[in-house]
Amino acid sequence: MFDIKNEKIKAFVKETVDTIVFVVVAVIIIRFFIGEIRWIPSLSMYPTLQVKDRLFVERVSRFYTTPKRGDIMIFYPPETHLSYDPISVFKRLTGFGCKDDAFIKRVIGLPGEKYEIKIADDGNYHVFINDKMLNEDYTNGEESYSVCTAEMFCGPEIIPEKHYLMLGDNRGNSKDGRYWGLLPQDRFIGRAKLRFWPFTRIRYFAQIKYE
Repeated sequence: MFDIKNEKIKAFVKETVDTIVFVVVAVIIIRFFIGEIRWIPSLSMYPTLQVKDRLFVERVSRFYTTPKRGDIMIFYPPETHLSYDPISVFKRLTGFGCKDDAFIKRVIGLPGEKYEIKIADDGNYHVFINDKMLNEDYTNGEESYSVCTAEMFCGPEIIPEKHYLMLGDNRGNSKDGRYWGLLPQDRFIGRAKLRFWPFTRIRYFAQIKYE
């Protein structure tokens, strides 16, 4: 009777461990190859995204394409130190206990382009790409830009290979590339594709076509 009880305990422990391992491996595969869920903690992307919005962030496209202008991307900013010890990597792969700060901004400038953020003829700040003003109807108003100072990265500058200019839509309330510079490509986590919560504002984020 005692042996039978021990065998049942061993079988239960083995089944539990196998289940946990399967779940962890499945989570890693899904998060690394397919996508993950993120929520919005600030108003830096207002009015496009609002606090507590829930997003599905896809990670598939990074295997066959690079970010395009207008894409809403999740990434680790340059100021976030990423440790690569096994525990830290495990936390990032699973999301369990991961405390690495991630930002969400929009891709504005691409590798090889010249960018500059300056006051245009209308008296407001605008982004200029290769000396042409960018039409951005998704921002929180032209007048909402923070004033560019000598300490900020407002250009003019040629964006190096595998680097991107990332800006928030709420230009007056966004800690973005103007403050910490250009983003290396290897810092990207994934692309925001779908807002699924709240239900009243479900939206699929399609590729923007700029004039």
